[in-house]
Amino acid sequence: MSSSSATMPSPAALPLSQLRTLALASLGGALEFYDFVIFAFLAKLIAAHFFPASQAAWLRQTETFGLFGAGYLARPLGGIVMAHFGDIAGRKKVFTFSVLLMALPTLMMGLLPGYDTLGAAAPLILLLLRMAQGAAIGGEAPGGWVFVAEHAPPGRTGLATGLLTGGLTGGILLGSLVILALNGTLSPDDVNAWGWRIPFLLGGIFGLGAMVLRRWLDETPVFREMHERAETATTLPAGILLRDYRGSILCSVLTTWTLTAAIVVLILMMPPLMQTLHHVSPSETMMASLVATVCLTLSVVTVSTLTDSMQPRVLGLICGPMLAAGAFALYGLSPLFPGRLELWAGLAGLCCGFVGVVPVGMLRAFPPMVRFSGVSLSYNIAYAIFGGLTPAAISSLTPYTPLAPAIYVTVAAVAGCVALWVSPERKG
Repeated sequence: MSSSSATMPSPAALPLSQLRTLALASLGGALEFYDFVIFAFLAKLIAAHFFPASQAAWLRQTETFGLFGAGYLARPLGGIVMAHFGDIAGRKKVFTFSVLLMALPTLMMGLLPGYDTLGAAAPLILLLLRMAQGAAIGGEAPGGWVFVAEHAPPGRTGLATGLLTGGLTGGILLGSLVILALNGTLSPDDVNAWGWRIPFLLGGIFGLGAMVLRRWLDETPVFREMHERAETATTLPAGILLRDYRGSILCSVLTTWTLTAAIVVLILMMPPLMQTLHHVSPSETMMASLVATVCLTLSVVTVSTLTDSMQPRVLGLICGPMLAAGAFALYGLSPLFPGRLELWAGLAGLCCGFVGVVPVGMLRAFPPMVRFSGVSLSYNIAYAIFGGLTPAAISSLTPYTPLAPAIYVTVAAVAGCVALWVSPERKG
């Protein structure tokens, strides 16, 4: 597999129209990720409303997390289908549709009657809505990366991709802030009775607004040029990928594994792990999670921007060891300094810069004709496998050593560095 020249194009200024494109893409991405994660934050309350009261609390919560996991299982199918049409019919149409597919189920979750009203139909409908959300999120991140990268001027694709990725991680932060505001404004009884619906209603309404705004976006110049030259895929893009780009897919899956390890282990799983392993209070872990997410967002944007002047494979050799160091600092050193979890969580977030390199590496691994499908297939296969297996692997290993999360992240970082180093970089 040939590599493109290492020469980097000279940076060009971002005109106002492209800044608008970045803003609308990032806003929609943040809202989609917000809609996807608030389900996890409200799992306990959802369990109480959508499963029989006669069941044990632990069983209801387990069933609710099963519904949460169903969203991950639906990601590959949704991503592949939307990417297929994105490579054939255009990036804009699919990019706009993904917001609609997320917003409507989120709004319906906020309005859906519970088990007391609908009986067994309530959790079944909730399952279908959750799978629709998973299908939407499966197309959002890959579609967003392709869309903004193909809109960006020469020498600014890293900046454009980084701003979008920062917007996606900002959606997690937004979800945390809304839940904190909800619990700080309403009484526990009101939250349990009806207040838990507010985050879903807000997410659905704002998502529909983002869909309307995205209608103002233009099709990407790269796709328009391919369409004019009749270079769009005429057969199934997935078939072309499996025939000609298996190496690119494997490398992209492994780098996405590193991305999932960083976000899931250092950000999303950190609060429950710290509460269980080191008996840190929930309020302290929640604040630490907010600090880590802010630092993650800053790190992602910075490192992704650096890919405009440095090769991703070189940045990977720097960011991979930093990711491992951040993981060992969070899970190995923070217990030695009680009351300072926010500091170590922030450091771990800053060490997650590898997350910003991953989408740039994937975008360069596939030619424009199958780029959307290639990024989507790789990203969603990795998330379906590792997004589901990572919590189980960490939970089974922590009884043997409290450093299991850090060891897991280190193994994923090594795999990601190797994959990024051998991944092809294609022109266009």
